[in-house]
Amino acid sequence: MRSWLSSVAVAAIALAVCPTPLAMCQTSGGGGQRGGGGAGGGGTPAPTAPTAPATPSTPNIRSTTPGTPSTAPNMMEFQQPMNLSGRVMMDDGTAPPEPVVLFLVCNGQPRPQGYTDMKGRFNISLGQNQTVMADASMSSINDGTGGFGSGGRGSGVPGSRMGVSERDLMGCEFKADLPGYRSDIVQLSGRRVMDNPEVGTIVLHRMANVQGFTYSLTSSSAPKDARKAYEKGMELNKKKKYADAEPQLRKAVEAYPKYALAWYELGKNLDAQKKPAEARKAYEESVSADAKFVNPHLELLQQAVTSRDWNQIAERSDAVLKLNPFNYPNVWFMNGAAYYNLKKLDVAEKSAREAVKLDAQHRNPGASQLLGYILADKGDYPGALEQMKGYLSFAPLAPDVDSIRKQVAELERITGAKATAQKAEPARQ
Repeated sequence: MRSWLSSVAVAAIALAVCPTPLAMCQTSGGGGQRGGGGAGGGGTPAPTAPTAPATPSTPNIRSTTPGTPSTAPNMMEFQQPMNLSGRVMMDDGTAPPEPVVLFLVCNGQPRPQGYTDMKGRFNISLGQNQTVMADASMSSINDGTGGFGSGGRGSGVPGSRMGVSERDLMGCEFKADLPGYRSDIVQLSGRRVMDNPEVGTIVLHRMANVQGFTYSLTSSSAPKDARKAYEKGMELNKKKKYADAEPQLRKAVEAYPKYALAWYELGKNLDAQKKPAEARKAYEESVSADAKFVNPHLELLQQAVTSRDWNQIAERSDAVLKLNPFNYPNVWFMNGAAYYNLKKLDVAEKSAREAVKLDAQHRNPGASQLLGYILADKGDYPGALEQMKGYLSFAPLAPDVDSIRKQVAELERITGAKATAQKAEPARQ
């Protein structure tokens, strides 16, 4: 089968699947990776892929036809701001160690709405185009899914610059997100614009079998001078004054060598300055300071992907998945692609199946394609056919669609011939 299912194609898919840093590629329920920020760290959200500017839509009020009596609009049809306020806390009663993203989820489509403050409090208006960007795993505003501000009716994701309507919120829920934790859910169906905005406390419950954190526990122990240098460096980073920020971040880690978050941000700074070797050393120092801090592991994986080193991709993705096997479908995909190219098909199949399972919204159709290639190489042609058909349905406009159709036709021919042979076998006996 490898004669027509190209392993070169698998490699190309694997390396192109995540055009933005892997730290921003995770499940639809997750908020993009953030720069940690323990009690003293003051982590800031990582930059995300830019989205198209939203276009304002008109209020969704029932229109009347000329010549017919006008009907008073139903209050449920008006789009207007709906405020929600409350608090997010960990299951041990403490405030989250970093700002947490709040999501509105309608029909399985998540959209970030705002952040908590450092004490876990939030006060947001739904659908008001908050300065919160979706991460790379989420649909962008102009991808046809009708995101916030797109005016896309029927997409299952309500909202415009003017807010949301009560009808929009039917079947919607509100939740917090911190990778490695499960959030309490606030149901919004039946909620009215004039209701009390206070929704109470949303508790984050630690998930079993998740060892890693998207924040570093070492930040709370950083001395004052280290925190001050870190914060100054981060302010300069925000202004893209990377050369000026670097000495401040180095000062922070010199004052406190266990400052994993500062080492991580120094690595990001050096990456921005096109110094990959120095950046890798900074990420490795971050891992040494706090091995359970996931973000530097993700950056080291990204560097392995860039270098096209399948052994390193396998090793680095294994490390991420050991820390958190639930929030990173694209890491499972990279892991599967690496082991496929290393000809370890059983491991590759397990990882590819995890990638498909966790990607419920099919944002990475390449996972189905990869699994199809693996199953074909293992002789499971019906399974391969199912996955390749899935790829076509999830990515009907993919540039390789004609090639995939030919592969599907060949798989149908092979499975059909096998089925005919199996039916004929009893007759020969």
